This record gives sequence, structure tokens and C-alpha cells, in this order.
Amino acid sequence: MAKTWTALKPYLLATPQAIALALFLVFPIVLIGVVSFWEFNGYSMTPAFTLDNYVGIFTSEVTLKTYLNTFKFVGLVWLSTLLIGYPVAYFLSFHVTQLRWQVLLFLVCTIPFWTSNIIRMISWLPLLGTTGLVNQLLMGVGLIDQPLGFLLYSDFAVVLGMVHLYIIFMIAPIFNSLMRIDRTLITAAEDMGASGLEVFKEVILPLSAPGIAIGSIFIVTLVMGEFVTVRLMGGGQSASVGKLIQTQIGSLQYPLAAANAMVLLAVTMLIVISILRVINIRKEL
Repeated sequence: MAKTWTALKPYLLATPQAIALALFLVFPIVLIGVVSFWEFNGYSMTPAFTLDNYVGIFTSEVTLKTYLNTFKFVGLVWLSTLLIGYPVAYFLSFHVTQLRWQVLLFLVCTIPFWTSNIIRMISWLPLLGTTGLVNQLLMGVGLIDQPLGFLLYSDFAVVLGMVHLYIIFMIAPIFNSLMRIDRTLITAAEDMGASGLEVFKEVILPLSAPGIAIGSIFIVTLVMGEFVTVRLMGGGQSASVGKLIQTQIGSLQYPLAAANAMVLLAVTMLIVISILRVINIRKEL
């Protein structure tokens, strides 16, 4: 009896989590997948099995361009957050020696995230508009003769807004990876004559790669489904798959929206799996 209880105990402990995962994650995804094969005649949907929704996605030039635009947002936001987030995490890890200052400065990085995403997006409007502070400042110092229109309601504004929203998701895992690096490895490399660049290239960067991978997964998954920032910062001039799905749901095209959701999920999973195949993140978990 004792042996049986010992064997079953891990499964019993995992049962509540498995049930919650099945109810709130697996079942909704399966339901979306089922609806994606239903028929839609313009005003109502009918339970059926048709591939028309998926065929429409891959044969529509507008939809394919929307997917390409989404991939562009993912690439630009990922690169921007990495170029900004890595130096910030590096500075906190190696140039701030006292723990209390590290914690304090890291909290400073999180201050913008204490408010609503929508409020943070709206705060950019008086800064980037044609009569906003940025344009007024540039015109005041004589750098431009007329307001820059691309600062707001453009792809640039969308990328800027997403970087502002999600930069912490790149900083945090990289900072965690850098803090885990054994400083004696760096000392040993320096004692063997390695330069600062060589230490970074051969020791710090490889050991911080899992943090970069985790941050990249966060950025990819968040940006792929983003639609609020695209709507507010794009002003109707930018498109993404998330915004497309929102529009289709608003017009009651649930099967087509479900099909786009499944394609988006599959593409996102492929990207995440590719990242996991390149970099082993289990040591960070």
C-alpha cells in the first residue's frame, strides 16, 4: 500500500494543475480549431468541415501582406528590445556592485509598467503628433522646417509603442542570466590574458544566451498577437494579424478569425521551437 501511494503521489499532486491546464488552455484551443473549419455565409456560421477559411488565408494577398507586416513588427521589436535591454541588464549586473542599488534601479525600469497599457500608449500622442512636443522641439532648434508625419500613426509609432510596452520582458531574463554568471570565470579569463571584448564574446555572451532566448520568446509571443498598440499607435495606417482577427470578430466572421488564430498559433509555436532548438534554456528554469 505504501509503495502504491508513493508511486501515485506525483500524479495526484499534478492532477489539479493538469485539469486547470486542460480546461483553460487546451480545451479553448481545441474549440477554436473546431470553429475554424465551420462555414460562414456572410451573416451566420454553420457547423461543418471545410478548408475554405484556410484556403482564403493563404490565397489572399492582403492577408499574406498582413502576416508579413506582423513578422516585420516582431523582428524590429525583438531587435530593438535586445539592443536596449542587453546593455541595461549588463550595466545593472556588472557596473552596479551593491545589491540594493541593483534592486532599486531594476525597480526604476519597471515603473512605467505600473500603469495601464492603454494609458501608456495615449501618453505618446501629445509627444509624437504633428503639434507634439518632439516636433515642436525639433522645429524650435531649426533641425526641421515642418513637422515629421511618420512619428505618429505609422509603423514607426507602432514599433516604438511595442518596445515601450515590452522592453522589461527582455531586460528581466537577461539580467537574471547575467547575475547567475560565476564571476570567477571572468577573473580566470582575464588572468589568462583575455581582453574585455574577448571575455564578453567567449564567456559572458554564451552564458547569457538562455536569458536572451527567454526574452525573445516573450517578445515573439506578445508581439505576434498584439492589436491594441497597432490600433492606437497605427491610427488605422498599420496592420497586424491580431488587428485582423479583432476586425473579423467584430464583423462576426468567427470561423475565419478562428482560422487566422490557429495559423498565428502555429507560426508562433514554430518560432518558439526554433529558439528552443538553438539555445537550451532549461538551466534558467
